[in-house]
Amino acid sequence: MHLEIRGLEKLSFRERQAVILKESGKSQEQIAKKLHLSPSSVATLLNRAKGKGYEIVCIIPEAELGLGGFDLDEEESDN
Repeated sequence: MHLEIRGLEKLSFRERQAVILKESGKSQEQIAKKLHLSPSSVATLLNRAKGKGYEIVCIIPEAELGLGGFDLDEEESDN
C-alpha cells in the first residue's frame, strides 16, 4: 500500500512535517518530541494543515486485492 498526500504545496514546511508524521501513524506526543515542539503546537500545525485542505490518497497495488497480472475482462471471457 502506498499513501499519497495531495495538496502539500499549500502547507508550510512545519505543517508538512507534522502531517507526514501523523499520516505515518505517529501520535501528537511522538510528533512533538520528534520536531522539538509542544503537543499544543503540533495540534495547531495539524489544524492549520487540515484547514488548508490536504488530501490523503491510498494506492493499493492490484496484487494486494487479488487482481494482479491480468485484465478482468480477459478472465471473464475465458469462462
